Formats: sequence, structure tokens, C-alpha cells
Amino acid sequence: MSALPLSGIKILDLTRVLAGPLSAQMLGDLGADVIKIERPGTGDDARAFGPPYLRDPDGRENNNNSFYLCANRNKRSVTVNIAKPEGQAIIRELAKDCDVFMENYKVGDLKRYGLDYEAIRAINPGVIYCSVTGFGQTGPYAPRAGYDAIFQAMGGLMSVTGHMDGEPGAGPMKVGPSIVDYMTGMNTSIGILAALYHRKANGGQGQHIDVCLLDTVIASLSHYAQIYLVGGKTPPRRGTWGNGGMPAGVFRCADGELMLVVGNDAQFARTCAVLGEPELANNPKFIKNNDRVVHGKEIMAIFAGLFLKNKVAYWLEELEKAGVPSGPVNDFAQVFADPHVRSRGMEVKVDHPFEHSLSLIRNALTFSETPVKEYRYPPRLGEHTREILAAKLGYDEAKIDALAQAGII
Repeated sequence: MSALPLSGIKILDLTRVLAGPLSAQMLGDLGADVIKIERPGTGDDARAFGPPYLRDPDGRENNNNSFYLCANRNKRSVTVNIAKPEGQAIIRELAKDCDVFMENYKVGDLKRYGLDYEAIRAINPGVIYCSVTGFGQTGPYAPRAGYDAIFQAMGGLMSVTGHMDGEPGAGPMKVGPSIVDYMTGMNTSIGILAALYHRKANGGQGQHIDVCLLDTVIASLSHYAQIYLVGGKTPPRRGTWGNGGMPAGVFRCADGELMLVVGNDAQFARTCAVLGEPELANNPKFIKNNDRVVHGKEIMAIFAGLFLKNKVAYWLEELEKAGVPSGPVNDFAQVFADPHVRSRGMEVKVDHPFEHSLSLIRNALTFSETPVKEYRYPPRLGEHTREILAAKLGYDEAKIDALAQAGII
């Protein structure tokens, strides 16, 4: 078996909360050596984002909560107070031989500490320095802070998400998880991988990467935003309705709900047959997909009545036989119990000091020659501080003790 794709790549990770840590975690999954820098005492902000927490061997809650655990495996944690000159010196020493320096501080913050791109590049000319912020390194909003939900609102995502106008509960709605953070993490990883390739192919040149949540959410709106740019009108909120084929949406059955997407005219005819109303496919209002879009509310109402006549499992089986895309509306218990999800190994187990068999979500990439097989538990706060200062910087025990006594680490 070959080494992991990023074996030998060294990453110094000064990111916190979610977008940056998710990216660093992905790079760690792929074999990079990721050193996570955290504040002494409190650590990554995500550690304080609420329960559930793992409990230590004495049954006490601690700073290893779900928000932190989801984004920090395959890293080593070092605590350093970067507000102190001695702490800044530690970061600069660690940065001298790193390939990638990641940070998500507000624009200009790290310049005060001599840890900005120009300062790090001066000691490591080939460094790939990646800044992850809310609004980017330039523009009138650059100094602002922000969190995922703010960008869902400002970037337009909330304006096209939620119940349709005229329905109960209509109005802009946030997507459940921190989806902009996740997508920004993906973009951050793509940018870093591209810069690593560029450096290798072009004589060792490093560069500064500027990734931000606002840019990411706007780009992610894709065909929705393009509809506006072409036609000048923002698409309406569609609830669970699909974005192309019609009918598409969640339908209530006798014992639950399913999601249906009828992608073309042939699928529509087969769905009508499954529902026991084959003549609907010949109705002039419904023959072509464009016709069904125009008369969307009518066909959706007809389908809603038909689906109530039987149970979810029955309809899913019949629709599968007919080759019509459909699926159950699963909660997380159903997701992780699903036989296909289990066969794909989406839940992985790691041996954490506080929980022998801790469940995590596996990396979504599957490689034939370099599979991701090692999942090291998200480190406890400062767990690797002494190890790294000794091995990488040559500090002896007395010096490390002195730094700890002074609150530097």
C-alpha cells in the first residue's frame, strides 16, 4: 500500500471553531502532519460551544465536546500564548520548516504579533499561508467578524431557503448545520492542495491564499444565483420542492414521509403508474416537464393525496422497481443504521482516553491505492506540547517547565 497522499507535508494550524479546523482535519486525514495551536487554559473556541461533552474517567464534563470533536482528529495539540513574545517566538520556530501555515484571525490581528504572511514568508519563503476569514482580506467589510448564520443571511442562502410564500411559517430560514463553514473548509483544502502542487511544479514558490465565508456561500448558490444574474429575479423559496424536475418534494404517506424527484417525462409516466393513476401522464397540463412546472401546485396536490394511500416502505419499493429516484426522510439514527451507509463505513470508531470506542464520521474520500485508514482521536488540550517542543525545537525539560510556569504554554 502506498503512503497517504499528503505524507511528509507539515501544517501549522492556528485556526479555530469550524471552517479552518475542518480543512486541517481533512489534510490530516490525507497524511499531513498537523500541529494545532491552541490557547493555554481554554483552547479552541469550539471547546466551549456546549454539550454534549465526553466525560473524563472521573465522570466530569470537560472541553472535549461534539463541536470540537467533529473537526480535529488526526492532529496534535500544542498550547501557546501568542500574545506573549516568547509564544510568538515558538510559532516562528515551528513555522520555519512548515509547508502550510493556516490561520483564521481577523484581518490584521496576526501582524501585531509578527505572525502575518510577510513575517512568516521572511523566515520561510516557500510557505503556503492560508487565511480563512468571514469577509476576506480586502473590501469594506474585511475587518468584521462573523459566524456561519450571518453568512447564510448576507450571502442570499436564507432568502431562497424555507417554506414557500403563503404557507405557514413562510420566510427566510437558516440551513440546519453550519453548511457555509463546511463548504469554506472544502474550499480551503482545495486552495491549499492547488498551492502545494503549484509550488512543486514551479520552483518552490509559496503564496498567500485568501478564503472567506461570504465568497464561499455566494459561489455555492450556483444555479440559483445564475438564475438571478440571467433573469434579474431572485428564485422563490420552494420548501422541499426540487430545483428542476417536477413533481419533486416531500410527500406524506400513511406512516411517514418520503422525498421524490421526478427528473423527466418518462419517470413521470412511470410514477403515475405506480400511484395507480396512469392517465395523469396524458393530461395536457402535465405531459412535459415545463408544463408540470407551470402547473406545479396542482400536480403536487394530486400526488399528495395519492401518496397518503399507502406506507413509505411500499412506495419506496415500487418506485425503486420503476426506476424513479426517491428516498426516506431519515433522522440521524436511521442514517447511521442504514445498511448502505454501514457498508460504506461512514461511522468510524477511535480509541479516545475518555471513551474507548468513540464514534466519528469518516472522511468522505475513498482512494483505491492510498485509502484513509488511520483516525487518531481529536487531541486533548495541549496534549502534545512537550513532545513537539522537545522533538521539533530541541527544548529541554527545564525550559519547557519555565515556559509553563510563565503561562506561555
